[in-house]
Amino acid sequence: MALRFTARSTLPYNSEFRMFELETALSQEHDTSPGPDGITYNMLRHLNTTSLSHLLFLFNRIWTEQKYPSQWHECIVIPILKPGKDPSDPLRYRSIALTSCLCNTFELMVNARLVFELEKQGIISRLQSGFRRRRSTLDNLVLLPKYATHWLKGTILSLYSLI
Repeated sequence: MALRFTARSTLPYNSEFRMFELETALSQEHDTSPGPDGITYNMLRHLNTTSLSHLLFLFNRIWTEQKYPSQWHECIVIPILKPGKDPSDPLRYRSIALTSCLCNTFELMVNARLVFELEKQGIISRLQSGFRRRRSTLDNLVLLPKYATHWLKGTILSLYSLI
């Protein structure tokens, strides 16, 4: 089943966000430097109940109206010199982009909801480990001998059937 964002009936993944989703997203964020708006995660985590309700209202309005704030496209780019490299060569720097904590929180809420729905519907393969919570490439390395042995047995049996 494909995800649809405009539908006659409200589907679970395109319904309004609830307070627990906002609180979960805020609890998962690490303290980082703020983006152009100067708002930090620490500020957001210390909002009172009324202010959190207003923030949730804002996020739901962005979600339902599908209008992304243009300020969230802005970032502060900080060049960081790679260790042991010549500071006069601009190619020896990597950049860090400081984006809006509001934007990142909203994106985390959207991502959590979509990943939940994709996993619930079995759209994401159970063997997919990259970019998934509580999964790593180590999981696949542990499974590799099992699948390699299974494949090898099948190949050997196929060869015997040819003889």
